[in-house]
Amino acid sequence: MGSALAVDGGPAPRHRLFYGGAWRAPETEAAIEVRSPATLELLASVPMASAADVDAAVGAARAALAGWSALDSAERARHLRAFADLIGARIDELAALESAVTGRPIREMRAQMGRIPEWLDYFAAIAMGLEAEANSVKGGLVTVTRYEAMGVCALLTPWNHPVLILVKKLAAALAAGNCCVVKPSELAPVSPLLLAEWAAEAGLPDGVVNVVTGAGETGALLCDHPQVVRIDLTGGTETGRKVAARAGQRLVPCTLELGGKTPVLVFADTPLEEAAAGAAFAAFIAAGQTCVSGTRFLVERSLYEPFVAAFAERARAIRLGDPADPETEMGPVISAASRDRCLQAMEEARAAGARCAAGGGSPTLAPPFDRGHFVEPTVFAEVSPDMALFREELFGPVVSVTPFEDEAQAVALANDSAYALGAALWTRDVTRALRVGNRLRAGVLWVNDHHKNDPRAIWGGFGDSGFGKENGWDALKSYLNKRSMTLRSNPAFDDWFGGGQRYG
Repeated sequence: MGSALAVDGGPAPRHRLFYGGAWRAPETEAAIEVRSPATLELLASVPMASAADVDAAVGAARAALAGWSALDSAERARHLRAFADLIGARIDELAALESAVTGRPIREMRAQMGRIPEWLDYFAAIAMGLEAEANSVKGGLVTVTRYEAMGVCALLTPWNHPVLILVKKLAAALAAGNCCVVKPSELAPVSPLLLAEWAAEAGLPDGVVNVVTGAGETGALLCDHPQVVRIDLTGGTETGRKVAARAGQRLVPCTLELGGKTPVLVFADTPLEEAAAGAAFAAFIAAGQTCVSGTRFLVERSLYEPFVAAFAERARAIRLGDPADPETEMGPVISAASRDRCLQAMEEARAAGARCAAGGGSPTLAPPFDRGHFVEPTVFAEVSPDMALFREELFGPVVSVTPFEDEAQAVALANDSAYALGAALWTRDVTRALRVGNRLRAGVLWVNDHHKNDPRAIWGGFGDSGFGKENGWDALKSYLNKRSMTLRSNPAFDDWFGGGQRYG
């Protein structure tokens, strides 16, 4: 691939940290192995960044901040477009790397990586439209409201979409004039390092994009760093609680995009095959390892049994295997712990009385994939709201199907969750879509679709799914400080103590 980060079947490379526009040796020899979840092959090792490493990366970002934030927004936009163009020219390389490290099928990764430049292009464009505001106010005064970069931002990214989620955050932060230090998941840290190298190659100034690798301790060091002024995390809910506590202690703002238990409501007026195809897409893309994967299917009673049969048939037909094979439709889950959690959830669902309609275990695959963390696409029917499978986030290809009698019960079941990130509903009735959609407790809603994302459409939830928004103007402004300046235009000073106009 022409990069120090190639994953090409040769000896596993030992990576370094990337900050200040160059590869840097870590302070210690402590390292994390990165293995293929499909074969357990060692792909690479990355450093376990120390406090000194984190401090050096933050220092590099701090040193670059004055120059980057002082650029005209049009000049920053030029840099971001150059970065987008470079990524666009290397989609196949990036997709192959993502597929190898995460286990997601190459067909999925090519489609997702092809959209990455859109986020950089979009935020480059809207940042140029962010202008100061001036207003004349009472007393012959003029107020000027302006936006400015916040400073050094910490971006903590997950393993399930290492590039997409990083670029969603990075595009908004950089367009606003900030510099960033990225701490990727220890399970998929390779592509964020590559992106930092590409950012420098595209001409972004040294220190604007920096990456430190490690586990939770490294993330904590970054969140606690006194020169980090904003934190943006995508991760699990419990990690989000810890990050929010650290941010609160330091009084720095944060965005938390956390867990989900997405309900999918299917009404009887939806054609059966369309409903089953949509359900399979919602449930099993990325092996069910997205925060908005369809996990709780709520189906109108008259369609329930035919839907379960059609959905199960779709699940059984999904082709598992080598993620690099264009014919593969689903890869492994990310780790042995994730696989075991899925298998345990299946056993608990059976014990609770649920019926396994499809899947229900680990598939039998030929070597070397017999060693991988594969889980069958699994559908459980007769799942009641008191079962763990209905309530707890699993992050794998194991889903539940529950009947409902009417709209009121459908909404009650959908909203019976501490999570509120995604939801979907399937119906041919547009008035029902509006009526029911407005009652669903979710930050992101799809009607007759799922998983669609766009840089213009806000993304984020509430409750145990976190707070703050990605995408759109909300994301850009969340990376900016908004300031007000008041100017007196009247030449005569209005002395409050002398009996002039009273204020406040």
